[in-house]
Amino acid sequence: MMTSVDTDLIRVLADPLRLRIVTLLARETLCTTHLVEETGARQTNLSNHLRVLREAGVVETEPCGRFTYYRLKPEAIEGLAGRFAALAATARTAAGSKRACP
Repeated sequence: MMTSVDTDLIRVLADPLRLRIVTLLARETLCTTHLVEETGARQTNLSNHLRVLREAGVVETEPCGRFTYYRLKPEAIEGLAGRFAALAATARTAAGSKRACP
């Protein structure tokens, strides 16, 4: 069963730019400057999206001089993926099950 935490995380990841950021961070740890270059988004817009991702527990930060690097927290994605995998398994098991109409 999906929890409110799961639905909140789904909403966070439903934004196309945030999903793009997560996809980029899955490959490597990047700073804001790199993310601006990769996405073409304005720095202030990108910072707002990164804040949402950080508050949702999807990314973590690493200060490095005057830059801040962002890293994807795989366990956040794995938890959600596990919920979806469980839903898929339930659907496979229930494929032949149909409730009769009254």
